Amino acid sequence: MIAGQLALIVAAIFTGAAAYVSFAEQPARLTLDDRSALAEWKPAYQRGFAMQGPLAVLGFLLGLLAWWQTGDWRCLLGAAFLIANWPFTFIAIMPTNKRLMATPLDRAGPESRKLIETWAGLHAVRTVLGALATAIFLWASVA
Repeated sequence: MIAGQLALIVAAIFTGAAAYVSFAEQPARLTLDDRSALAEWKPAYQRGFAMQGPLAVLGFLLGLLAWWQTGDWRCLLGAAFLIANWPFTFIAIMPTNKRLMATPLDRAGPESRKLIETWAGLHAVRTVLGALATAIFLWASVA
């Protein structure tokens, strides 16, 4: 059952990082002027993706391992919610990410701010998916 507990830990770390972005970093970013907000978003996005992407995969693999070891469907469900961040990111968020990354800082303005706001709403879905995975892994670990 160690794999299930590790999946829970990884999902909680993923969720904590996503929640930090949604509830602390993004509101602070929006207090900046348009150019500064875009300048802050670009490296923050790259670093966040480099951290959260592997966490989602690792948590998924640990959840699969826990399911294989125990046969507990909740481990499979938690793994599915955590890995759902990958297709959601590529299908729903990536078009916005690409537009923001392609915007030169000297062209930042109301349109780039609106894209950052749109991105925040989409990113909030990642926070919810992570929280659901965490809750399901917790449910499985206390059963």
